[in-house]
Amino acid sequence: MEHLKKELKFNQFDIPAIYYFEAGNYFTGSKKTLNFKITPEKENLVIQIWHGFLCSELAEIEQTQTFELSESGHQALLNWLTDIYDNTTKNRS
Repeated sequence: MEHLKKELKFNQFDIPAIYYFEAGNYFTGSKKTLNFKITPEKENLVIQIWHGFLCSELAEIEQTQTFELSESGHQALLNWLTDIYDNTTKNRS
């Protein structure tokens, strides 16, 4: 079971591997005040980001980005989110 947990969570945002999204699951998470929601839609992964303490339904979504539902799309999403987080951290310091 511990091996499965390591496969599912392997990045600084604890975003699950691609097969989690291929199964139709969505994922929400946060790091400090940056919040995100990743939803699989047809052949894409759609990520929404916002800041603050509200849930996605009540928050003002600041950015939405779409990536291919694939290993390369998953990696591109992680890279994009990392850039957003790094820029947010610099701008809010």
